[in-house]
Amino acid sequence: MNMEFVRKLPIPQEIKKQYPVSEQMALIKNERDKQLADVFSGKSDKFLLVIGPCSADREDAVLDYISRLRRVADSVSDKLIIVPRVYTNKPRTTGSGYKGMLHQPDPHEKPELLKGIVAIRRLHMLALEQYGFTCADEMLYPENHRYLSDLLAYVAVGARSVENQQHRLTASGLNVPVGMKNPTGGDMTIMMNAVNAAQHAHTFIYRGWEVHSSGNPYAHAILRGYIDFSGKCVSNYHYEDLINLHNLYMQSGLVNPAVVVDANHANSGKKYLEQIRIAKDVVYSRNHNDDLRKMVKGIMIESYIEDGSQKIGDDIYGCSITDPCLGWEKTERLIYDIADTLK
Repeated sequence: MNMEFVRKLPIPQEIKKQYPVSEQMALIKNERDKQLADVFSGKSDKFLLVIGPCSADREDAVLDYISRLRRVADSVSDKLIIVPRVYTNKPRTTGSGYKGMLHQPDPHEKPELLKGIVAIRRLHMLALEQYGFTCADEMLYPENHRYLSDLLAYVAVGARSVENQQHRLTASGLNVPVGMKNPTGGDMTIMMNAVNAAQHAHTFIYRGWEVHSSGNPYAHAILRGYIDFSGKCVSNYHYEDLINLHNLYMQSGLVNPAVVVDANHANSGKKYLEQIRIAKDVVYSRNHNDDLRKMVKGIMIESYIEDGSQKIGDDIYGCSITDPCLGWEKTERLIYDIADTLK
């Protein structure tokens, strides 16, 4: 076997005991969970923004960004629910490159997973304790989810993971909304099958246990664009794409038909400034059609303190070291514009 077993890592229960959620933090999470459940069940017509850096690379800058979101969130709370994007592990297309804070709590140092587990739990705890935010993270590794399960408001299953059985089954046992992205090749059937699987009950092996899930009624679709056979980015956020998805939902018999549109990735062709136009286009489509107003629950936006991206080692504070992001000034303006435009 070509693997070196470095050390046995603490199980999630042990980490949670070392870094516990206070009673006050649990109350805030429960209230936030209810607010999001009401959005996805249709009881609330508030609009969701999952917004933040492409990757959470350093605690100080991420918390600085979240503090700015807090001020804006309070002023638009009549229309928007803001869920900071705190993505602590990153999928890599070729397997190489920065894999996120879970692997490298310091991007300049070698991977050290125990420190990474502590770092990501600490970051999510500080977002909740200091700013009252439960956040979103990607479930890249289903077996690691429980390290953060008492902190997260929203979970995304990525385009490369959405066909994986373990991701689908684990999603069926979560008690927060889980978004299933369309795969990189764009097949909507695969995405809808993933939503279907996540909404139903299953019995399966998880972390060495035989478990039974009851199904997640808030599992839903995420449209993020796709790559065609020639390697070209193709968007799928337009009015016609949303109508097509609505029709698929109507044929499926799934509960709580819902979609969150990812304004970056293949939808923007990785041109981060296009997120401003795309977000406004999605809101316009939603305002124009009652069926879409009920189905389109929110938008994902990649945003940080500084515009664009940088290489590891450039050390520009608040600038992404993975995909380019909108800077804060443009982000703040866009949030207010979305709130003003929503019906």
